[in-house]
Amino acid sequence: MERLGATRGRISAAVGPCIGQQSYEVDEAFRDRFIEADPYNERFFTREAAGRPHFGLEAYVVSRLIGAGIDEVEALHLDTYADPDRFYSYRRATHRGEADYGRQLSAIALA
Repeated sequence: MERLGATRGRISAAVGPCIGQQSYEVDEAFRDRFIEADPYNERFFTREAAGRPHFGLEAYVVSRLIGAGIDEVEALHLDTYADPDRFYSYRRATHRGEADYGRQLSAIALA
């Protein structure tokens, strides 16, 4: 974007919809890769009652955007897994044994 003339101080970002942390159970190897890359990444993981880690994808993306110098970042807090009436979810469809899961679109726009 900067090569096309954008400046970080004028970039705005919105994150979501995406899978919510309470819905995003991951394995230990996934968690370990993030923490090995940066021990501070541990803050993006919680453990549920079953003891498996859950990853906060939205918080991670927001943190990375802010770390890249994007000052205006909004998280929409919309969990695609937990809201089947509004969103498709590959993970939800797989857990339910559904034949298909639909499609979604993400966009980056320059104005």
